[in-house]
Order: sequence, then structure tokens, then C-alpha cells
Amino acid sequence: MQLSDHFSLEELVASELAARQGIDNTPSIEVENNLRVLAAGLERVRAGVLAGRPIHVNSGYRCAALNAAVGGAANSAHVLGLAADIVCPGFGSPLDVCRAIAASGVPTDQIIHEFGAWCHVAFAALGAVPRGEFLTIRHGTGYQAGLLSVA
Repeated sequence: MQLSDHFSLEELVASELAARQGIDNTPSIEVENNLRVLAAGLERVRAGVLAGRPIHVNSGYRCAALNAAVGGAANSAHVLGLAADIVCPGFGSPLDVCRAIAASGVPTDQIIHEFGAWCHVAFAALGAVPRGEFLTIRHGTGYQAGLLSVA
């Protein structure tokens, strides 16, 4: 099912780990509605920030069991269907993507430059005010304020 022009429900719930471990990552109706918010936000990023370049979603929705299996934070926006870990090699590095989204004015709840490997982007639920939080996490460390290099 297409949630937006460029993002499908299947893409935003796909997980190799879930498939390997037999975890049912089917979203509830409430989460599916949040995934529509996520897809709309990703469309804004794709069109307005990344100049129409394709976004690859490494991780979107994660049910609680899948989130635990990947070691995700218990309060992760992935569990709500409001976050995706993305890359856009045609645009630049994950840090470039994070910084471009942050500078764009697209209202995000959170952008995290994670391990130098991807950009975690989360959007606020309908009716909620986005926090506009920008963080970096390096291997073996906690979150740091700002979008920083991990080198």
C-alpha cells in the first residue's frame, strides 16, 4: 500500500531481522496513521531538501519486540511509526543529510546523526509540537547535542 508518492507501507515496516527471527512487524491502525505522517515528512525532505533524490530507508517502524531485538531505546519514535533511519548517497554523507534537513526548516521532532552511518529523522504526531532536537551518537557513547562528525 502506498502511503505517499515515494513511500509504501511495506518499505516502512520492512526488516531483515524481523524476517530472520520470525517477528511480526505488522503495525496497528494507529501506527499506520503515524506512518502516513512519517511518509509525508519524508516526502518533504526528499522534494525540498534532497532535490528529489531517492531516500533509502534502513529502518522505519519497529514493533516492541523488533525494537528490543535491535537494541533500540524503549521510548524510540520508531515504535510509534514516527521515525526512520535514512541515507541518501546521491546527496551526500549521513551527516550532510542530517545538516541539510536541520537547516531546511522542515519541522522535525528529532534528527540524530547515528554512528556516522545514517540519519535518524523523526516527526511529531498529528497535533503535537515538534521538538526540533538535533543530536549525535557515536559508538560506545551517549547522545551529544548538535549534529557532529563522528570521526
